[in-house]
Amino acid sequence: MSTLVPVRLARLARREWGPLYATVRRGIARRRRWAAPMTLAAVCLTALLQFVQNQSWGYQFVQNIGSVRAEEPLWLALLRTPLSLFVPALDLPVWGALAQILLVFGVAEICIGWWRTLVIAYLATLAGTLYARVGIAWGPDNPLGLPASDAQVVDTGPSAAVVGLAVYVCWRYRAWFTAAFVTALMVVEVFVKENLAGKEHLAAIAAVLVLCACSAVRQRRGRASSGSGLPPIQS
Repeated sequence: MSTLVPVRLARLARREWGPLYATVRRGIARRRRWAAPMTLAAVCLTALLQFVQNQSWGYQFVQNIGSVRAEEPLWLALLRTPLSLFVPALDLPVWGALAQILLVFGVAEICIGWWRTLVIAYLATLAGTLYARVGIAWGPDNPLGLPASDAQVVDTGPSAAVVGLAVYVCWRYRAWFTAAFVTALMVVEVFVKENLAGKEHLAAIAAVLVLCACSAVRQRRGRASSGSGLPPIQS
């Protein structure tokens, strides 16, 4: 019995992460240090923005180009949102943001390509940014609402993008347990520490799940129209 448990766990791990691990390993072996150039650029950009915003002369500059608040005009928030995901949150250690980008963005770039990675990261971040405005309009009495004070919270950092990318890549490579685990962690986060960031993470997941559902429907229709039961080739 004692030997069966590790064997079963190994089989479950291979079933859960095998295809994902194989893709990442091939990508690194083929291109080595250039396996994820966009991710390396994102890490460098985040580190640079962190350095600049910690300077007396650079804080306001970073706020002007990458800081998002729900109290600001929507057009300004939309203009700043793409860069905001590379501006580390002031109340969190920068190494956490850098590690998240390096790991999750890197895996996503190898598995789905750099432009899909950026699009999904932006979609997840934008979903959180727009949710903040809707949640404040609903008010604290609504279970999905937010207090008016959250309109002044500086909303930056890669966390929503990281969560959205993690769920998308897990869906793409059928790592169902991992996707469910990430989602469950975000739900627990909202109950344990109910704040703007936690609910924005759920909004990011919801947006990515809608994207996954649309992609699944499109793939199913494509297979039906071609008359083939084979799945499309993964890029």
